[in-house]
Amino acid sequence: MAQRVITTERELRDVIGTPAPLVAAKIADRLNPLTRQFLEHSPFVCVATARPDGGLDVSPRGDPAGFVRILDDRTVLLPDRPGNRIADTLTNLLVDDRIALLFLIPGVGDTFRVNGRAVIVDDPELLAECAVEGKVPKLGVLVQIEEAYTQCAKALIRSDLWNPELHVDRSALPSSGEIMKAVADPDLDAAEYDRERADRYARRDGVY
Repeated sequence: MAQRVITTERELRDVIGTPAPLVAAKIADRLNPLTRQFLEHSPFVCVATARPDGGLDVSPRGDPAGFVRILDDRTVLLPDRPGNRIADTLTNLLVDDRIALLFLIPGVGDTFRVNGRAVIVDDPELLAECAVEGKVPKLGVLVQIEEAYTQCAKALIRSDLWNPELHVDRSALPSSGEIMKAVADPDLDAAEYDRERADRYARRDGVY
């Protein structure tokens, strides 16, 4: 059966309408004393970048609240912590400097969005204040803000995201070892992989 496809903004607006002037006016090109508080209270941000082949990537970043440092009202610094070394975000930024950030605060429905341009920095003096557990990150992502604005709470209201009664036990899902065995190495001992990974996390090896 043929599907009806929306192909123009006029067709789209006929369905969803246009934003109220007040809503459209909330998009600023910098932080202010009110909006900066969302970054100061956020321990978690989703980072979107564009791949050289035209694809996209969204990666999670987390640290103690306020870990994204506000250098001035148009500049923020995102520390880069140890990961799996695939480095999607960083390799993407080497080719395309566009970046988008979505900040979440536990228990709060409103989120905060930042869009801009970014570069990778390795300045020890700049990164020194990003130290956690005595570890200074080797790299950081320096973001020049082009757009900054709050996002309404409807998505989190619909999902009831912060309701602990709806939280899913990790055991209800396939383990990391089981997934790796299925997609990467059929001979992998999934149980051993999961045990070793849990032990590393318990020791906080590689967290910082």
